[in-house]
Amino acid sequence: MQELLDIMRRLRAPDGCPWDREQTHETLRPYLLEEAAEAADAVASGNRLELAGELGDVLLQVAFHSVIAEEEGTFGYADVERGIVDKLVRRHPHVFGSVRAETSAEVVTNWQAIKAAEGGGKPRSAADRVPAALGALARETQAQKLAGRPKLLDDTGRLQAISAIQTLPPSEAGVAEALAAVVAWARGLGIDPEVALRAHTHAALAALPDPV
Repeated sequence: MQELLDIMRRLRAPDGCPWDREQTHETLRPYLLEEAAEAADAVASGNRLELAGELGDVLLQVAFHSVIAEEEGTFGYADVERGIVDKLVRRHPHVFGSVRAETSAEVVTNWQAIKAAEGGGKPRSAADRVPAALGALARETQAQKLAGRPKLLDDTGRLQAISAIQTLPPSEAGVAEALAAVVAWARGLGIDPEVALRAHTHAALAALPDPV
């Protein structure tokens, strides 16, 4: 990691790379999202060597932001690393402390309680708990869970999703409601709609003929 940080410092130096020197936290935001998405695609592909490469690109974003912050005097890579190490230890008291948690559900309950305590005991708002940068289908899935919207099971879900598409007004709001119904149906089937649509789109793009 130190070698990667040194390379980024060299690229950001006055005699380094003009493009790298121009970047800010804000201009790098699309690349952070893109690299995370490509890493997720690599997981789906099953190609572990490809995954290693894509995770390297994600790590580059961590180094890039860390060096920019280092230049600003706001934080450095050591703060990033220290923060996540402390968080993992703090949120796993059943491993590093005396708390007992025998099931995954108990672990999640403890995790959420610890997160609330970290925020001064005040639960985070729903908007804060669901990142705005998530894909729209993934964000709707999380929003439905937080709102307690029931899953639409099997045929019931399929019929309600079809009904929504057929009866809602042909408008942006109508399309949004129909997509929300499809998400509820996917939840009932135990399918992640974001992952499913990504796989469908990837297959459709792969089937397109190469440009002449």
